[in-house]
Parts: sequence; structure tokens; C-alpha cells
Amino acid sequence: MPDIEHLKKLALIGAVNKTIKVSSSEFQKHIGVSSKTVARKLKRLEEKGLIERKIVPGGQLIKMTEKGIEILRSEYLDYSRIFSPESEILELEGKVLKGLGEGQYYINIPGYRKQFEEKLHFIPFPGTLNVQLSKNSSILRNLLSEIPAVRIEGFNDGERTFGGGKCYPVVVDGMEAFIVAPERTHYPPDLIEIIAPVKLRDALELDDGNRVVIKVKKQGTESQI
Repeated sequence: MPDIEHLKKLALIGAVNKTIKVSSSEFQKHIGVSSKTVARKLKRLEEKGLIERKIVPGGQLIKMTEKGIEILRSEYLDYSRIFSPESEILELEGKVLKGLGEGQYYINIPGYRKQFEEKLHFIPFPGTLNVQLSKNSSILRNLLSEIPAVRIEGFNDGERTFGGGKCYPVVVDGMEAFIVAPERTHYPPDLIEIIAPVKLRDALELDDGNRVVIKVKKQGTESQI
């Protein structure tokens, strides 16, 4: 049985986000091999840096490493590609969060605002809708890098340098908008910012904590204009 299958079984019994205690005989029931084979397989995962393991009375403490989790993320994305054809829509979901005011600041910087107006073909509302993605959607967000986007170029205004980024066309609960993905950001990977011609909070009657569905089209051609 390949390493990925053992990682899946460990993930299913909780080893992704916490340390679990399991004996070889208990894990044997999940993968259907002898307890000696289980011990050898777990040692192999540890040697490859996919899990952290500590032998204790009655079993062993196991937690998946970031390297192991990344392998599962990659597997998850592969299945997403298989079951979501190119002509269909990538769907993300999350909850609305209170913004920090940074979106309004950057949208009003002339070097950005001019590009938004020219390339997105609308004048953006001076603020963003901040959405914290669910755990599954945070993983799916990695697919954005493979989807054609509108390129926003970095620039220097004579005093400081501003980084570039990409804008992905989306539909938020029926309204046209764009995810803004800066090349350089201090935001956590589960947080996205969305711009639109209108204040989405008011137009969609959204409050902090409300769930929203964001549909990203996979078709199109990346713009370098």
C-alpha cells in the first residue's frame, strides 16, 4: 500500500490537526496488514518526514507533519481537477470578516485604481469584502494559480514601490466581482479580498459571520494589458 494511503488513514482518524495515540494493532484494523507491517510502514513515514512519532506505553503518539499534509493537499487538488472539468466553475465558500481598512487604502492609490478601471472595466468601490475561507476552500484556493487572471502590475510612485498581483473574476451570491490576490501579502492563506463596483456588504445585506459562496470561472485568457 503506497505512503499516500497510510497518510489518508492517519488523517481520517485525526492525525492532521492533533496528536493521536494509536497502537500497531489498532492501526492494523484500518489498513488490513499485520501489526509488524504496520510498525514498519509507520517507521517509513517517520523517516520520510511525513509524520512525527513517539513510542509510549500502549502505543505511539503520531501527528502528521506539514510535509505530509502537503502531500494530501496535492492529492485533494488532483481529485478536484478530475471531478471539476475546465468548463465548470471552481466554488469557494467562507464567512464574512470585518476588514482592516487596507483594501480601501490600496484601491484609492492612483497606480492601482487606474489599472482596476482600465483592466476590470469598472470603478471599484473604495473597500473590499473580506472572506475567511473554510478549511476545504482554503485548499482549493491553490487552484487559483492555474486559472487565467487579470494581471495588475507593480509600480513606483517616486516615494515607494508597490507590488503587483492578479484579479480573478468571480460571482458572489449572484453579483459580479473580482478576487484580488497580491503577490506580496501578510494575510493568512485562508483570507481573500474581493472588489466590486458596489459595496458588497450592503448590496448583499451581509454582516460579519455570514456565509458566502464565491464562484470562480476557469475559462478565459490571462490579461497582460
